[in-house]
Amino acid sequence: MGMTMTQKILAAHAGLPAVRAGELIEADLDLVLGNDITSPVAIHEMDKMKVDGVFDKDKIALVLDHFVPNKDIKSAQHCKCVREFACKHEITNYFDVGEMGIEHALLPEKGLTVAGDVIIGADSHTCTYGALGAFSTGVGSTDMAAGMATGKAWFKVPAAIRFNLTGKPAKWISGKDIILHIIGMIGVDGALYKSMEFVGDGIQYLTMDDRFTIANMAIEAGGKNGIFPVDELAKKYMEEHSKRPYTVYEADVDAEYDEEYTIDLSSLKPTVAFPHLPENTKTIDEVGEIKIDQVVIGSCTNGRMDDLRVAASILKGRKVAKGLRVIVIPATQQIYLDAMEEGLLKTFIEAGAIVSTPTCGPCLGGYMGILAEHERCVSTTNRNFVGRMGHVESEIYLASPAVAAASAVTGMLSGPDEL
Repeated sequence: MGMTMTQKILAAHAGLPAVRAGELIEADLDLVLGNDITSPVAIHEMDKMKVDGVFDKDKIALVLDHFVPNKDIKSAQHCKCVREFACKHEITNYFDVGEMGIEHALLPEKGLTVAGDVIIGADSHTCTYGALGAFSTGVGSTDMAAGMATGKAWFKVPAAIRFNLTGKPAKWISGKDIILHIIGMIGVDGALYKSMEFVGDGIQYLTMDDRFTIANMAIEAGGKNGIFPVDELAKKYMEEHSKRPYTVYEADVDAEYDEEYTIDLSSLKPTVAFPHLPENTKTIDEVGEIKIDQVVIGSCTNGRMDDLRVAASILKGRKVAKGLRVIVIPATQQIYLDAMEEGLLKTFIEAGAIVSTPTCGPCLGGYMGILAEHERCVSTTNRNFVGRMGHVESEIYLASPAVAAASAVTGMLSGPDEL
């Protein structure tokens, strides 16, 4: 029996000729990631281990992005803990104010993630890097600590689901619509501890930003990871951003999948996840009249250049609806700079939006966009759980940048074709 992409990567990193779903293995790590919330816990666990340093100062990435610039004393203390650890151990890939960005947009941009890698991160959306053909997954802070100390991690080899993407998406259909459609189809536990492997002729029409978005939200279907085959576009991206060698793995023709789905991208419509689960999806023609109070365009899911360009194309020459708050967050400093040079930030500000420095803030209800009781937000983030962005009686509608920007103009949950 053959192996999937994920199984081949794990076998190589475990030094084994083959692995099977359900098998327990210990694999070598190419990168260990932590942020300002999860890293302090891992650092304190490392202190208990009494280990002498980290396994490789070049293979650890520490990104201060959730409450940065610091929103209060507690977040400042957390960042101080990470800063001192990074200095003590001479961590090469340490990103603080002025250099930081939202971690899952920053690491590929900096060339720290490439095809064939095994990556763990103490953040659930570490699965983003599967867009480049890497095995990447979120872990707890204790596993992060063990990874920083030893350069290894234990895994149960996941079974897999194959998603065959066919056809060419319509104008406003993005990676966000595709993954929301999939989650709506299989549910938030439909891929529980499984590898979501995306294949098919439709992938040629997806930008790297689309693929990052889809892989990012694999965890919202319960997936262990999401992964794409390495095509010419992925190779070009890695060669432009990274000096590291990469390894391309392909699934065997007789690889075993628990389930297979075929999705015709040409048939998809803009899709929105209603409160309070990402699986609670409706297409834009089914949403009805939903008045909103806030729009957030950004996050590790949709804060990249493609996202900002689409939003700006809709907002250009238009105004944000009266009484509505619109917050735009470029995902990294480089994206912020590129958006400024392209004139996108000017478009957002002239429309009546505000532009923030890179931060995860509003996505997790941290700061920069907390919701009050009964307020509704259309957000390009990845979760809409009860109380996720503020008050437990607020509501979050997950959508693409196109839908978010259109909704910003109308003050209602709207699609771009409604303008």
